[in-house]
Amino acid sequence: MKVLKQLINIAALSAALALSLGSAAQSAAPAPVKATEMAEGEVRKVDRENKKITLKHGEIKSLDMPPMTMVFQVDDAAMLDKVAPGDKVRFAASNDGGKLKISEIQPMK
Repeated sequence: MKVLKQLINIAALSAALALSLGSAAQSAAPAPVKATEMAEGEVRKVDRENKKITLKHGEIKSLDMPPMTMVFQVDDAAMLDKVAPGDKVRFAASNDGGKLKISEIQPMK
């Protein structure tokens, strides 16, 4: 009888461990972070062919990102026709599985 109780306890502990490891693995994959507010920056480079833009930006609160200069991707190269190097812009950025993307960009007046 003692052996049976020990086996039941071991099985219960194993199941609990498997559940906690499974939920930890699921939470390890970052969910896409959507753009919720506009940030400001200055266009440094526009690469229409590769759908990329380099921005020197201020803090991006929605991504918890400090000011820096970096390259972002865009889904639609036509979005880049609105801006040129040196332009001050407002933009919305998101983190889509580790790829930082601009979803909206507007030249500032």
